[in-house]
Amino acid sequence: MVGSLLLAKALFEAHKSGVKVWWSLTRGRWGEKYTSATFVANAGIPTYIDDRHTIAHNKIMIIDQETLIIGSLNFTKAAEEKNAENLLVIHGNKSMIEAYK
Repeated sequence: MVGSLLLAKALFEAHKSGVKVWWSLTRGRWGEKYTSATFVANAGIPTYIDDRHTIAHNKIMIIDQETLIIGSLNFTKAAEEKNAENLLVIHGNKSMIEAYK
């Protein structure tokens, strides 16, 4: 949860500075009283819930319509330092970026 809270705060700061941000996630903890997802949604950031899957372990970021980051890596210190994860960074492949959007 700490990693998702840090990510939520980073999304909020980017949104506040004028960056176009939206967040899509699985239902996971959405029903809990207050989560990083509700924090982001309450901040006015479009937040979409994939209710077809319990967990989608895909992480996808599109940055400046130029860089696509995909993989299983949770954005946490434990995932970065202890887990066997994958992360792929692709620059400049417009058709792939469009497919992920």
